[in-house]
Amino acid sequence: MPVDVLLVEDHQVVRDGIRAILDRAEDFRVVGAVDTGAEAVQFCRHTAPQLILMDLSLPGLNGIEATAEILRHNPACKIVVLSMYDDENSVVNAIRAGARGFVLKKASQGDLLEALRAVSNGSSYLSPEVSERLVHRMQSADPMGTADAPEIQRLSPREVQVLRLVGEGKSSREIAGLLQLEVETIRSYRKSLMKKLAAKNATHLTHIALKAGLISVGAASGRA
Repeated sequence: MPVDVLLVEDHQVVRDGIRAILDRAEDFRVVGAVDTGAEAVQFCRHTAPQLILMDLSLPGLNGIEATAEILRHNPACKIVVLSMYDDENSVVNAIRAGARGFVLKKASQGDLLEALRAVSNGSSYLSPEVSERLVHRMQSADPMGTADAPEIQRLSPREVQVLRLVGEGKSSREIAGLLQLEVETIRSYRKSLMKKLAAKNATHLTHIALKAGLISVGAASGRA
């Protein structure tokens, strides 16, 4: 029986290209294709794909956050992260979130299929370049990359999500929509963040998110 696959990719050209590759492979069947992390989470609440190919850079909920959210409710699902970046933080954070594979977008069709087959059969897969960077991280003095942002270690996964979205300049109402929570719940999270991080305002929270690597300089400069 073919493996049911959900594609999560915000660039339609890339998404259509991957679908075409999988359609030619008899052991996979694409059961859905969405372009945001929030849509992926919602899809998995009604359908249980066996395998998800998850883009890392997504609007709203990024691939790492969507991975963690999906696995919280669907622990049997297997997720392979697809990324154009091979930096250590991306790799480590994806694995921490529960991803079983990490493939670079520059990988060949054969490598992509190899990764999906390995993970669907219960193994793990890392692109060769990713493996090298992970080994480098594990041999470093700070293998999990936590020394530069100790404040973040006091936060829950949901608080980290809210912190990143606040850092991107999103309002409580926008965050509530993305995370499918009540606005008052998001306001409570913001108050908790201010207290835990001793932050005076949203700008201060943005600086903390930037320091922790949760957002890029471009995202921080784009705050409303």
